[in-house]
Amino acid sequence: MFKKILIANRGEIACRVIRTARAMGIQTVAVYSDADAQALHVREADEAIYIGGAPASESYLVIDKILDAIKQSGAEAVHPGYGFLSENKTFAEALDKAGVAFIGPPAMAIEKMGDKITSKKLASEAGVSTVPGHMGLIADAEEAVKIANEITYPVMIKASAGGGGKGMRIAWNDEEAREGFQSSKNEAASSFGDDRIFIEKFVTQPRHIEIQILGDKHGNVIYLGERECSIQRRNQKVIEEAPSPFLDEATRKAMGEQSVALSKAVDYCSAGTVEFIVDGDKNFYFLEMNTRLQVEHPVTELITGVDLVEQMIKVAAGEKLDMKQEDVQLNGWAMESRVYAEDPYRGFLPSTGRLSRYRPPEQGTQDGITVRNDTGVYEGGEISLFYDPMIAKLVTHGPDRLQAIDAMGVALDNFRIDGIRHNIDFCAAIMHHDRFRAGTITTAFIDEEYPDGFEGAPQDSARVEALAVIGFTMSQLAQMRATEGSQVLPGHQFTPEAEQAVQIGETVFRAMKTETGVALNGVDIAVDSDWLPGDLFFHGTVNGEAVSVAVDRHSEGFTLTGQGAATDVYVRRMAAQALMVYMPEKTDGTSDKELVCPMPGVVVSIAVEEGQAVKAGQPLAVVEAMKMENILRAEKDTTVTKVLCAAGDKLAVDDVMIEFE
Repeated sequence: MFKKILIANRGEIACRVIRTARAMGIQTVAVYSDADAQALHVREADEAIYIGGAPASESYLVIDKILDAIKQSGAEAVHPGYGFLSENKTFAEALDKAGVAFIGPPAMAIEKMGDKITSKKLASEAGVSTVPGHMGLIADAEEAVKIANEITYPVMIKASAGGGGKGMRIAWNDEEAREGFQSSKNEAASSFGDDRIFIEKFVTQPRHIEIQILGDKHGNVIYLGERECSIQRRNQKVIEEAPSPFLDEATRKAMGEQSVALSKAVDYCSAGTVEFIVDGDKNFYFLEMNTRLQVEHPVTELITGVDLVEQMIKVAAGEKLDMKQEDVQLNGWAMESRVYAEDPYRGFLPSTGRLSRYRPPEQGTQDGITVRNDTGVYEGGEISLFYDPMIAKLVTHGPDRLQAIDAMGVALDNFRIDGIRHNIDFCAAIMHHDRFRAGTITTAFIDEEYPDGFEGAPQDSARVEALAVIGFTMSQLAQMRATEGSQVLPGHQFTPEAEQAVQIGETVFRAMKTETGVALNGVDIAVDSDWLPGDLFFHGTVNGEAVSVAVDRHSEGFTLTGQGAATDVYVRRMAAQALMVYMPEKTDGTSDKELVCPMPGVVVSIAVEEGQAVKAGQPLAVVEAMKMENILRAEKDTTVTKVLCAAGDKLAVDDVMIEFE
């Protein structure tokens, strides 16, 4: 077994590999860029080596710098994690030439299966069902349009070397095919150093279901069940689960056996994933093979009890698999939420900055429920615009699907992140969504259920009443606490008014404190909690029902966050509430005479010139942030008067890019 391994990656996956290596008694070496000098994986590894500038193209993607770090450290093997060089055959070959073990598949398998065009041809030759499409290289946008029309819309435009949702676009017409081709090509070049593009038919009502395989160097390959990854936004997975609520045992077996056969055809060893698109009739079509560890591997680990990183290390060291297909048992249900640094309330725009507070829920197993949080950040750390926006992967496991979902909902309600925007509310809203809970999902779920964006999960009347009671109770405690202590003269302690107004949205309640809780509009509601002013969460019961919400104080009350929504609760004197009808409404201060940058990022291109007339919906500029391109469009017909930036410029939030007439 290896004594020391280097992890050619960063963030949560680097920390994940370190955790297993430490348990195996193996020393670890981290590598880091300028942006990651204080990163968690650097702190947790036994040693760390600097490899270059913040952009991945100057550090994590530079093979020579990784090889130099290996030489400096004396590492015997390299785990590539996912992304970066994990599916780069040149890197695997360079390690082999240097006499260093690659904790992954052979270079030949990476080349054949990592290239989506080649892998589809091989799958077809092996008798695996594939999606109709054009597997040849595409020269330009006009050829892309021609091919799309031959296949018929809708089509999926994909980067041959892509992964993680990068370099992928769905096109429903010629204009979207042109735009999608160029954006996919640009993203592929910047993320993978390979801008080859292909096009295939987009299967409507599809589910994204993948099979986890594991092979050794002795010809043994097994499959460890499937993962359902249909909850996606812009082709990037948000929620994953294992097993799938859709598959039956016969389909699972057929998909697994085809995945094993395909793996054996290229002498595959290590962990890998064969991805399929599955239609409503359980017909499945090969999409691609990811010749690496998947982001969502924890859900498979929790239902099988197999540590996939440990198995990868053992396979790389030449050991045989210590299990056979009949030994693989699927137990219970696992759910994963990807916690991203993005703002779902502002169109999921990327968010960067310092984590002023990072408090994940407690991990461990209790009463048959397991909570696990894989992360690469810490309180006080920085979220950089140079890398993927993932903050953490929150995973729960329970005896069945609904218990795993409910456990995830509770865990998300107890996850606190401040300093940047994040998608915890969005993930929690999905956990409470009736369609998701029923398992009737497709890859179009988010587009269909949130067509106008995300504004928070809907709150029924019982939930609103509970939040009003909580807000009033906390306000009473906070007002009393504010005048307690040695500075207050005897007889001068403050007692809040017995009756106060509580406003949530357009609804106003009359609230009074009672011996057991609160009388809300004359109805007694019992409240029990140990909350004290300053606590970050309110944990307690309202009418016997458990409630957990994150608490933020504002000038007139609290913002209470839980079950997928952030709710403002205003607590006022009755006289003050009566005057609210006379208060002017605030405006957002935005102007329709300028285009401002909605996120920190780099300008990829400007599509207009000064003096040019533009139509509503017309592309104005493209900004890249966290490895994804964002097209900014005109909101109305207008004329450009001034262009204030150019390709390559780095912009902050709200920097003015273009001015209009």
